[in-house]
Amino acid sequence: MEIIGWILIIASFAIAYVGLVYPIIPSVVFLLIGYILYGLFFSFSELTVWFWIIQVFFVVLIFSADTLANLASVKRFGGTKPGLYGSTIGLIFGPFVIPVVGIIVGPFLGAFLAELIFSKKNVKDAFRAGVGSFVGLVTSSLVKAILFTIMILIFIFFV
Repeated sequence: MEIIGWILIIASFAIAYVGLVYPIIPSVVFLLIGYILYGLFFSFSELTVWFWIIQVFFVVLIFSADTLANLASVKRFGGTKPGLYGSTIGLIFGPFVIPVVGIIVGPFLGAFLAELIFSKKNVKDAFRAGVGSFVGLVTSSLVKAILFTIMILIFIFFV
């Protein structure tokens, strides 16, 4: 039963990392599922109140970093609110519409088209906003990967 427990825990963590590439997967939830699986298969006693406080802090940090990285990047490259919304829509639907590369192309196209259509920007400025969306996605994904790794290392430390 121990082996099955660890396989499920590691699979939960792996799915969390896959969620960095496919944002439709609620990555943070899978990290938390891994912790809960540990408690169910082994014991919750090692997962103290301090462990949960630290993990909740990191969850808040992840959501904040994700939102701020995208917002700051699109804004820095001249994007507007429609560009930010378009980027978000492209991020959600891109991987489904264009498998594999949709995670990259979706947010770019979403921001680009939203800037063209709703903000009436010229192609050059809309393209810059699309690039900003891509930069935000990459930055956000890197930051989340680092934070996920820290969260898992904290889990290992407590266990």
